Amino acid sequence: MLREDPVNDENPLGRPISAEEASWVESLTSMGVLAGCLFPGYLAGKWGRRATLLSSIVPYLLGWSLVGAGRCIEVLYAGRFILGLATSIAFAVIPIYCGEIAEPSIRGILGALFQVSITLGELWAFCIGPYVSYVSLCIACAALPIAFFISFYIMPESPYYLAAKDRNEDVVRVLTSLRGKSEDDVQIEADEIEVAVRLNCHKKAIFMDLFKVKANLKALFITCALVSFQQISGIAVVVGYLEVIFASAGNTGMSSALEAIIVGVVQLLSSCINPLVVDRLGRRILLIISGTGSALSLGALGLFFYLKDAAKSDVSDIGWLPLTALILYIITYSVGLGPLPWTITGEMFSSEIKVKASGITVFTCLFFAVMMNKYFISIATAFGHHTAFWFFGSFSFLSVFFTVFILPETKGKSLQEIQNELAGKAH
Repeated sequence: MLREDPVNDENPLGRPISAEEASWVESLTSMGVLAGCLFPGYLAGKWGRRATLLSSIVPYLLGWSLVGAGRCIEVLYAGRFILGLATSIAFAVIPIYCGEIAEPSIRGILGALFQVSITLGELWAFCIGPYVSYVSLCIACAALPIAFFISFYIMPESPYYLAAKDRNEDVVRVLTSLRGKSEDDVQIEADEIEVAVRLNCHKKAIFMDLFKVKANLKALFITCALVSFQQISGIAVVVGYLEVIFASAGNTGMSSALEAIIVGVVQLLSSCINPLVVDRLGRRILLIISGTGSALSLGALGLFFYLKDAAKSDVSDIGWLPLTALILYIITYSVGLGPLPWTITGEMFSSEIKVKASGITVFTCLFFAVMMNKYFISIATAFGHHTAFWFFGSFSFLSVFFTVFILPETKGKSLQEIQNELAGKAH
């Protein structure tokens, strides 16, 4: 928290921020993603996936510069919003890129690594934040997009984008590099990509095709529903307000900063589970496990706060419960609800319509993230923390029913097989 002392590296504003200002600081990044999530898909189709992702370094560095150098709350707001615009590029384009460069056998693993990267970045901030100056933390966070730019620069363009631009020789060259095979060995796959892209181009996919084509409409409904469950399960609130939650829980025997680091480590390790099992167990079973575990852990967390705040009971004997419940929540969320909506988004749409669908999916995701971040403190203040956590748990439980009755399995299936199933032509 910003302390009330003269302007310095520890407190550039020179005063503590209010609860209302904190809610805006926390939610403005999500608002930036929300505002910017539609244009990255267009840029990915115009410039290419690779160039669009590399361009994200510009708003990232601008955003962190404003956050680190700003001396008034308005500049901090602007920096957070611009960081959201930068993040919208990653959220919209990375699932597309991963889905288009991966073989079906490893598509789930590669898509799941997106969530691992998110948790690694959060843990970076959790571990550094409590122990360095404010400006040093901003510099450390700005170093991550620089590292991404340097490491990703050597990556090739998506073969689907190259095929859409009639660069067929480059398609073969890129597949040879990605698969580690000879040109003859990848020629069949290159031909399949070129045929699929030609069919999509012949159809002249437009925005309304998302709603007119049965397979696209069902895929869009599924991906938007999944990211809605993802966000209404409360993950943005849990990560964004970890120290606030632990401080509200009272004395648990360790500092709230250390508890946040523990949860961050658990989140990272748990995110590594999904890539190991997603292509063995499939998407549906992991989402069922994830939704059930998230619901139970959030229910337990809500019970603790109900006993502490509403029932005014002595909770000293169960002071371990908040940390335990959050650890269980992070583990179960990270194996399903966290990574799989993005994996499935990268699997369900044809290449030409995918950029449009991804924009809407990310918009839906961030709309609910904004709502959760902006109004969590207000709901917790008015109705108690227990109400907020039980609300999150209820939606986690509903995600199980959605998975069982609506979501098709996509493990190991080609794009055409998935599209046929969505259109009711599986047999």
